[in-house]
Amino acid sequence: MARYRAGILGATGAVGQKFVEVLNGHPWFEITALAASERSAGRPYGEAVNWIGSTAIPEEISRMEVVPVTPDLDCDFVFSGLTANVATSMELAFAQAGYPVISNARSFRMHADVPLLIPEVNPDHTGLIDRQSELEGYIVTNPNCSTVGLTCALKPLHDLFGLEAVQVTTLQALSGAGYPGVASLDALGNVVPYIGGEEDKLRTEPLKLLGTLTQDGITPADIKISAQCNRVPVLEGHLECVSVKLKAQAVADDVRRAFELFESPVRHYHLPTEPPSLLQVFTDEYFPQPRRHVELGGGMTVGIGRIRPCEVLDVKFVVLVHNTVRGAAGGAVLNAELLVRQGRLASRLQEQTV
Repeated sequence: MARYRAGILGATGAVGQKFVEVLNGHPWFEITALAASERSAGRPYGEAVNWIGSTAIPEEISRMEVVPVTPDLDCDFVFSGLTANVATSMELAFAQAGYPVISNARSFRMHADVPLLIPEVNPDHTGLIDRQSELEGYIVTNPNCSTVGLTCALKPLHDLFGLEAVQVTTLQALSGAGYPGVASLDALGNVVPYIGGEEDKLRTEPLKLLGTLTQDGITPADIKISAQCNRVPVLEGHLECVSVKLKAQAVADDVRRAFELFESPVRHYHLPTEPPSLLQVFTDEYFPQPRRHVELGGGMTVGIGRIRPCEVLDVKFVVLVHNTVRGAAGGAVLNAELLVRQGRLASRLQEQTV
């Protein structure tokens, strides 16, 4: 494999730091640019960042100079860990300048011509890139961290049985709020039953992800989704309690088999960050649990348990997703790997010399 040069926008933030961790030792991608705000630019990364990672900063990364977030970086493409208020303008500027932008921000997720991507769910949606002809580069996004877990679980059911309605209640980890996140007096020994904007994302993003790509764009899936989102005192891992109403008749055992037999449509690409199995089904009634299972598949596997009949809808179950890996940096890196295999990422240096 050729090596691709990756830049990280918002490199000193919580998501940017997770990009550094996930990309460390990556066989295809090397970090060649770390971009952040003016107060960090010009300083070595190890001095500029308030490192909250679970591992030490790689020595060579620690010595790299942080540069301003301007579209003249020495890289082939960029991962964006920018906050939404900055991402809207800066991601567009980079795409206009010819950079592929692999974004974790919400700014362009629901844009009609921008792929909202989970490779195991909707790899064909990268076809939307061809509709971004006004840009020299393009923008691809990954979903909200809770949306990822929910949609990965819904995908086999949507394919086999069809989905009429979904009710989901989330128990979301503190790390999902970024850094410094939720104030300690709100978080410790407490549950906060509101996360701004989260319920709307869970209600709308899965419909695009499970939708159908047509000549005119994405036709959203016809599913009613009701969501309630709670912040809980857990460090990593969003737990989601899901009930579904299916279009075709099926019982809990049928749903379990659908999860167990699901095959990734991109398995043949041998993507380095794709886990051995997208879904892991537990039979123990006490599983999955964030503290025990959040690192499944290097944080890229979604855990599912407590599959049983639902007294109101048809079937209910519990989902666990690693919110900062599968739900953020790891998901974005997997998106970039898919784009490489599809021939949509190339060396900008090679392009300039042709």
